[in-house]
Amino acid sequence: MGDYHNGNALLRYNSGDDPFEDRRFSKLIHDNVHGNIHLDRVLFLFLYLNLLFSLRDLKQLGLTYMVYPGAVHSRFEHSLGVYWLASDAVRRLKTYHGLELGIESFDIQTVKLAGLLHDVGHGPFSHMFEREFLPRVRGGIKWSHEDMSLKMIDYIVDEHSIDIDSNKLKKVKEMIVASKEGKSESLKEKQFLYDIVANGRNGIDVDKFDYIEQSLLILGKIILPFCACRLMETMRVIDNEICYRAKEYLTIHKLFSTRADLHRTVYMHPKVKAIELMVVDALIKANEHFQIAAQIDEPAQYWMLDDTIVKRIETSTHQDLEESRNLIRRIRRRDIYQYCNEFAVPKENLEHFRNVTAQDIICSQNSDAHLNEEDVIVTNVKIDLASGKNNPLERISFFQDYDSFEKLRLKDGCISHLLPVCYQDMIVRVYTRKPELVEAVSKAFENFQIKTYGKKTQVHATPEKKKCLKYKEK
Repeated sequence: MGDYHNGNALLRYNSGDDPFEDRRFSKLIHDNVHGNIHLDRVLFLFLYLNLLFSLRDLKQLGLTYMVYPGAVHSRFEHSLGVYWLASDAVRRLKTYHGLELGIESFDIQTVKLAGLLHDVGHGPFSHMFEREFLPRVRGGIKWSHEDMSLKMIDYIVDEHSIDIDSNKLKKVKEMIVASKEGKSESLKEKQFLYDIVANGRNGIDVDKFDYIEQSLLILGKIILPFCACRLMETMRVIDNEICYRAKEYLTIHKLFSTRADLHRTVYMHPKVKAIELMVVDALIKANEHFQIAAQIDEPAQYWMLDDTIVKRIETSTHQDLEESRNLIRRIRRRDIYQYCNEFAVPKENLEHFRNVTAQDIICSQNSDAHLNEEDVIVTNVKIDLASGKNNPLERISFFQDYDSFEKLRLKDGCISHLLPVCYQDMIVRVYTRKPELVEAVSKAFENFQIKTYGKKTQVHATPEKKKCLKYKEK
């Protein structure tokens, strides 16, 4: 077993050991989603390092808990889940194929370590940090939490003097970014291993399995459950690619449709988004004081940036943070930015759709209105089946049965005529920072729809009670 010492640790990692063969040194914990999880040597080396432990202060679903109180599980729990599912997946492949695939202890440990560390580069509040906050304070920067994870892994290894095989470390990092476009196709040797944690080939991976199952657990019966274990039991490798039995076509469709349902119903809930918009504004106003954005350049600082930044703003008495503090306090008393209305872009207009901006709405206001651009926020919410406008199942290889060795590509029409023919929704939502402007913003939003599409495409008018709201004094 590896040695661990506090402070500047010297960690030794014996890649020749296979914990599935010898669990004398493993620990057993119970996970709410996956049941019993065996924590082996890999986890011993990394679990109690400050950086990995700090993932407990990053909520997996960001600010969703403000609307769904049970959504409080952390990136730490998610990382454990992905670690365990990754180890389960590679073990199943080794068991089923025997010596055929040449899966060694080195490969098993590499896949598991990639699962454990895949999210160490994540910022606060789920994807809001990189998609909403950073573009507004550091416009034009190309930054992703996957690339940051690679920097953080290098920092972990250097900071704690971890003695790990350089080839293993290289492959771990490649597996983490394999989901990025064009990455997985360039990897040749045992390429199927790169399909497990972050699948850039077709989007079926254990990262997705875990966050969907975690979400379904806390939501109860809002969305019908998806069972990842069924897919795990039927996968096999053909021509260096993980394939699935043809009869599981609808199970895989359920995976992608469940993901889309979660985005529509939970992750992109109008009130969740309203709170996110307020937190983004608060972080922008506090950025100069805390140098929040600058921390992405320094791994030694970045690992300390987590969801507690909101509490630091709220409890500070510094005058520079007054505006940020007031926004956080408005959230606490539920005086949030007002969601006015939304419409789904007509299917025939999706091909040439361009994002709607606040300026578009301002230019559509009535002559007696006095809206300014800072009064209005527009969000363009894209919900798809993980492949944009395309059918994700067209990228997946199947096999007929366990006696066949030929890959198949299947079409929806061969399976069911009840499956969708359109694979993407674009929903345009409008908010106002000032409750007293709901009526004026809603009317401008309607005018924009008529001007753009020749009709109102929203489902219903903005409720009258919303139009009567007034600003709540502190």
